[in-house]
Amino acid sequence: MRNIIAFLVIFHSGILMAQEQQISQTEYFDFQQVEADVKIWPFTKQVEGKVVYSLDILKHTDTLFIDGRKMQFHDLTLNGSPVKFSGNAKGVYVIHNFLPSKNNTLELSYNARPESGMYFINWEFPDIDDSEKQVWTQGQGRYTSTWLPSFDDMEEKTEFDLSFEFPSGYEVIANGVLQSREKINDSLTRWEFDMTKPMSSYLVAFAAGKYKSEDISSGTGDRIRLFYRPEDSLMLEPTYRYTQKIFDFLEKEIGVAYPWQNYKQIPVRDFLYAGMENTGTTIFSHSLMTDSIGFKDRNYVNVNAHELAHQWFGNLVTEKNGKHHWLHEGFATYYALLAEKEIFGEDYYYWKLFETAEQLKELSDTGKGQALLNPNASSLTFYQKGAWALHILREKVGDEAFKKGIKKYLELYSYENVETDNFIEEMEKASGMNLSEFVKNWLEQSAFKAEESLESLKRSEFIRDYLNIASLREVPLDQKYELLDEALTFPVNDYTGQEVVHQLAGLESAQAIQLYKKAFQSNNLYVRQAISMSMTGIPPELKKEFESLLEDESYLTKEGALYRLWEQFPSERGKYLSETAGLEGFYNKNIRILWLTLNLVTPEFETEKTNSYYEELAGYTAEWRPFQVRENAFSYLYQIGAFNRESLESLIRGTHHHTYSFRNFCRQLLSELLTNEEYRKELTQLSQVMAEEETVYLRSKING
Repeated sequence: MRNIIAFLVIFHSGILMAQEQQISQTEYFDFQQVEADVKIWPFTKQVEGKVVYSLDILKHTDTLFIDGRKMQFHDLTLNGSPVKFSGNAKGVYVIHNFLPSKNNTLELSYNARPESGMYFINWEFPDIDDSEKQVWTQGQGRYTSTWLPSFDDMEEKTEFDLSFEFPSGYEVIANGVLQSREKINDSLTRWEFDMTKPMSSYLVAFAAGKYKSEDISSGTGDRIRLFYRPEDSLMLEPTYRYTQKIFDFLEKEIGVAYPWQNYKQIPVRDFLYAGMENTGTTIFSHSLMTDSIGFKDRNYVNVNAHELAHQWFGNLVTEKNGKHHWLHEGFATYYALLAEKEIFGEDYYYWKLFETAEQLKELSDTGKGQALLNPNASSLTFYQKGAWALHILREKVGDEAFKKGIKKYLELYSYENVETDNFIEEMEKASGMNLSEFVKNWLEQSAFKAEESLESLKRSEFIRDYLNIASLREVPLDQKYELLDEALTFPVNDYTGQEVVHQLAGLESAQAIQLYKKAFQSNNLYVRQAISMSMTGIPPELKKEFESLLEDESYLTKEGALYRLWEQFPSERGKYLSETAGLEGFYNKNIRILWLTLNLVTPEFETEKTNSYYEELAGYTAEWRPFQVRENAFSYLYQIGAFNRESLESLIRGTHHHTYSFRNFCRQLLSELLTNEEYRKELTQLSQVMAEEETVYLRSKING
């Protein structure tokens, strides 16, 4: 009895210590390597595997904790012998008299059904094409431990060598170099990946789907593999345009060689964010895949550069905790902007700084500004204020010292964790300057230094010219006509030209018409786009010019022009619908879904096809479709009051979608529909026949 009591005392004290140490066990253990053999069963959304950890014990302790959320653990051994353990919803506690020693081996087996972290896309729909089915992971935010027993602590860096068993016929992608691919049987293939350098486990990545790939090389010989779905082959070049240039620029600008074995980029369906910088393996939203027309409106360049910059800032050198998160996001944002400057020019660089300065100033002026060293700061602060801080720091210390400090910082702390003081110390050494004032003003102060930012922006002649035009917004047209006319004289600046057009909005005087004509004739894509988006009333004198917008190489312009023309010239609606009948638009089918909606509310046009067009529009809400398409279709069905039973069911299920933005959209729209008595009755009936887990949110709204 005494032995049992003694064991329980040791066990519970160990549990308490482990709970305290969940933030960091690195004082007691140093994990060198993780070898995992993972079996993924996408049709049942299950994972099972065996993991072997190689570790050194640094200090005497009695408990080791491995993160593994809602997993079942079995067959744990330490150095080949069974070891006591206890699992709970957070992971597994290994109970042992751990003594300082090297080259220890811990093995365990596990089963899991991930509720997050690993996402199974469309495997529950047997009738859809296999190309619509994917599995992918998103580990940032401590989610790798939902499918792989690992370490939520960023300070525990280790080398991950991963093997996967997955249904045959799909491409499997993960961190590191693919060592082998072997068919186990007709239905299962094993993939083995090797890494050589340590990383935090939130950067572990897995993706599987129907992919092809194309290899390119950087100027220094690094292998870059670009993945795409076979049906997206025409999007390969415009989506990945400038990839090699970005890679070569960042490597040269940063001054430290790319630190990983290779680099892969994979677009996935229904991703939570724009992109994620897993080590050597960026996963990004499929919505960023684009053709050459869409590239002009929305492209992957910024996300491409941002996630690549993270391979140094975040992956090679990693923050110790959230207080220093700007060392990841501020740096990646800044270096992405530098890469875009190299591609799109200096005006683009300063315009982006100007836009974010306006946002940061507005936040600051309302008393909502945040310090960069606030661990609970917003994305705007971490990303954009962080980039601004680096822009100002570079101006303060000069290019040479800035680059020298960056290089030394990365080399000194490679594969380690840092705090902001580590970075500042290296910049002070490189510049010979005391940066305490910079730290106070830009890192510790919640307010945004708007005046200092404005002075920096004014170093750009373009910004000075733009601000001169922007200052005329409240000036009557006849008093500023000559200045606006001059701004529209070839070559027209993209941003200044758009500003002129926005100042003309709602004006139909002879002077305004003359300036509009000049803006149309500029043939500047973005100036003409501004017209399509801002001209609420089309003067008869400009009808022909406005119709020409339907021919522009811009999906945003075509969308805006189609709606304005349809709205203002009812007698010619059939003509405009005929001219745009074959257009799809972006990934979210913006033009096609608008076209279908306009068609349905134009009773005199193609009436014999009304039913098929409605079925197509409502069909875009189907659960297997990308959430961006569903959201667009839901919006238009709401505007014309045309939800059917299937689209309502899809909306209800969308209230539990894994992508937060879409889930919240569905919840808000559902709440709006419940204010309509007819929809409320139908939704109440659906809440009684659909599965209980699908209608949790709906029932909460109905019952108040």
